[in-house]
Amino acid sequence: MKRREFIAILGGAATAWPLVVRAQQSDRVRRIAAIIGADDANSTAMHEAFRQELRRLGWVEGSNVFIETRFGGGDANLIRKYAAELVALSPDVIVSTGGLATQLLLQETRTLPIVFTIVPDPVGSGFVDSLAQPGGNATGFMQFEYNLSGKWLELLKEIAPSVTRAAVLWDPTQTAGIAQFAVIQSVAPSLGVDVRPINVRTASETERAIAAFASQPNGGLIVTAGALTITHSPLINTLAAKHKLPAVAASRFYVTGGILVSYGADFVEQQRRAAAYVDRILKGEKPAGLPVQAPTKYALVVNLKASKTLGIAIPPSVLGRADEVIE
Repeated sequence: MKRREFIAILGGAATAWPLVVRAQQSDRVRRIAAIIGADDANSTAMHEAFRQELRRLGWVEGSNVFIETRFGGGDANLIRKYAAELVALSPDVIVSTGGLATQLLLQETRTLPIVFTIVPDPVGSGFVDSLAQPGGNATGFMQFEYNLSGKWLELLKEIAPSVTRAAVLWDPTQTAGIAQFAVIQSVAPSLGVDVRPINVRTASETERAIAAFASQPNGGLIVTAGALTITHSPLINTLAAKHKLPAVAASRFYVTGGILVSYGADFVEQQRRAAAYVDRILKGEKPAGLPVQAPTKYALVVNLKASKTLGIAIPPSVLGRADEVIE
């Protein structure tokens, strides 16, 4: 099936849902709602991994389960609208991708079960009482532990030793953005790197700030994790290439888009694990008793094409650790 056709089917699901349920009430069709990322290949691949794992667990769409999906794309107003729409449908469980979607869903409901993925700080954000005992209607999977943020700067310095200045692209309005920058800032002195934040609130603001930063030598970029950095990822990739800035990002899809290196959790695998939690909830377990889980796998991805363009030789120590090398 072509991706456009897949999205069209999802888009028409709102009207189909009640018909499917009425037609198969005797079979107790379960209903899953989902807010995922941008309408792009990366988000679609993650959602497909979730759906495949559900099938493996015995949940067949159109037979015993129906999935209603929305693409949020990091747009707070759009996600707020979708959150209200999906909660109004009273699904058996809601799956949310990212901290923003989870936050807005929890503003709409404190009763419907929510399984979240790619959330940096569920306790600090107030989504759960604790990782071991979430205590409410939400549980799921952390994006990473904050100490990972310091490794991005260490990796940048290892790959490009001449870097003495690093621009950290972040969203200062989010707890996770503040925490990531704090960790990066804490390790910077030991590496001899001056770090400065760049707000990615708007495309024009981001473009101006990166251009100004790149006007001085020995600079590099760190792309933190967040809804806004994901939203502006095509622009960030373009600007890193335009200004010849070595960059380290939190997610693999930046590297496939042209950035030099990424180090972070395997989010496709996280979506599969989320399907297992959904399965358990549909079988009667409560989110309050399902512990929030940290990533079990981190991947280092290197883009050799970008390294050649930048004139940077990736050290053997990095290549030897790489989980994936893009030629």
